[in-house]
Amino acid sequence: MTQDPFTHPLLVAYAETPVPVALFDADDRLQYANAAFRATYGLAQEDAPTWADMLRRNHAERRGVALSTNDIEAWLTSTLSRRGKQPFRAFETDTCDGRWFWMTETLCTGGFMLCIATDITSLRTEARSVRQQRDMALRSAQTDMLTGISNRTHIMQLLQEQIDAPLHGTPTCGVALLDLDHFKHVNDTWGHVAGDEVLQAFVRAVQSLLRREDGFGRVGGEEFLLLLPGVDRAGLEEAVQCIQDRVRALQPLPQAPQLRCTVSAGLALLRSPDSVRDAYHRADQALYAAKAAGRDRAVWEG
Repeated sequence: MTQDPFTHPLLVAYAETPVPVALFDADDRLQYANAAFRATYGLAQEDAPTWADMLRRNHAERRGVALSTNDIEAWLTSTLSRRGKQPFRAFETDTCDGRWFWMTETLCTGGFMLCIATDITSLRTEARSVRQQRDMALRSAQTDMLTGISNRTHIMQLLQEQIDAPLHGTPTCGVALLDLDHFKHVNDTWGHVAGDEVLQAFVRAVQSLLRREDGFGRVGGEEFLLLLPGVDRAGLEEAVQCIQDRVRALQPLPQAPQLRCTVSAGLALLRSPDSVRDAYHRADQALYAAKAAGRDRAVWEG
């Protein structure tokens, strides 16, 4: 006789444990949460938000995760640059009710993510403070301070992990080097503060189109590296085309509604035996060809 999946011993155990447990799908939407998780994060039984929307609600209601930020969107931008990029990740987090958790995120078949939070509030406060400062320093070392996404060091680390990924069964990875066209004109005409606003608007536009597992980082100036794991040639072209369409529709400066932006892209696929330098060089050469051909276009390697 087939067992009712909702009475499976594992789900029964999850339902009864005081340890918060949740499962998010490939779109980062909640598919399962036990009572402990829902109580911790302020979710009703019928709630099935995305992870980002759950954190937005926590921030607005001052419950769930304790977020020491006045800009939740900037915080999400930074955090999403790390979430779901590794098969397993563990970190510490605190909640508004004063508890402290050791959180693990495990990527599973089909893009699902299993999240388990273990209460470690009883650990000594002094040791917790030291670890928190360490984690903050690590996040800072991985983050581009202007845009909140991965900095050059972190996105190159993610590229190296994709090169090593065949060991974990990932078939391929699309690589795109993106460059905002005529960005110097923006700085020269409206100033560097306005230029920063354009970069931030560009990042928000791109990130809104990405999957949880995609990598996106600023490698310098107005140049950005995009990593799309498990994407083939057609998939990379489609993704970059969507980005270019979204960027063309942007009005990044309220004080200059006439300003429109375009982006050039150099495209490549990882191939064996690539190094980080090899993959980046091929995308960079393709980007150079795209700009030489008139900009606002995507060109493939070679």
